[in-house]
This record gives sequence, C-alpha cells and structure tokens, in this order.
Amino acid sequence: QVQLVEFGGGLVQAGGSLRLSCAVSEGTFSSFFMGWFRQAAGKDREFVARISATGVRTSYADSVKGRFTISRDNAKSTVYLQMNSLKPDDTAVYYCAGNNKFYYSEDPESYDYWGRGTQVTVSS
Repeated sequence: QVQLVEFGGGLVQAGGSLRLSCAVSEGTFSSFFMGWFRQAAGKDREFVARISATGVRTSYADSVKGRFTISRDNAKSTVYLQMNSLKPDDTAVYYCAGNNKFYYSEDPESYDYWGRGTQVTVSS
C-alpha cells in the first residue's frame, strides 16, 4: 500500500525558510507524478506546486512562484518543497500527493495518494 509521509513543517518568522519533505513508500516512485497542496483554516485545499515523474517539468501557483521550489530524488523516493521568503499568508497545512497515472495536474482530484499533512505557521 502506497504511503506518503510529510516532514519539515513548523513555526517560522516572516521572511524565513522551511524545507518540506515527503517520503513515499511502496510503489514505483519514479513513475509517480507528485504535487504539493495546502489548506488554510476555513479555506479550500489549493494547489501549490507539481512535478513530473522525471522532475523535468515543474509548475507553481502564482502565489508562490519565485519563492518556492519543488524537486525530487527518485533514488530516495522523496519529493521536496523548498519555501523561501515565507509570508503569513503561507500559513496552512501542507499536503503532498501522488499519482501513477501520468496526470501532471493542478487538480487535487487527479491524485490518488495523499499524506496526512504538516503544519506550516508563519508569524508576522
């Protein structure tokens, strides 16, 4: 059974940085398309970033473009989200998600596997 576990959340001051990791167990990670999503209190889950199976293609939500970087290490079955210049508006629970159906998508409905999330809190 495919399992995703996120690491690296925490409390940081505005302007600071955090790196989230998502370790995937089971399945052929190198065939997984991966995404990061977030959900702030009282809001819907929203797309943050996505990466293709090989890592060649990446894209970002406008709100994080230029500040966040998604990457992956297929040898370690892990996807990362480097977050720089954090803002209070980035406060949310961050989820990683994966699919092995070749969906390079911003739509959370395209992802079959989800982690439980990690809390990121940015203080002003």
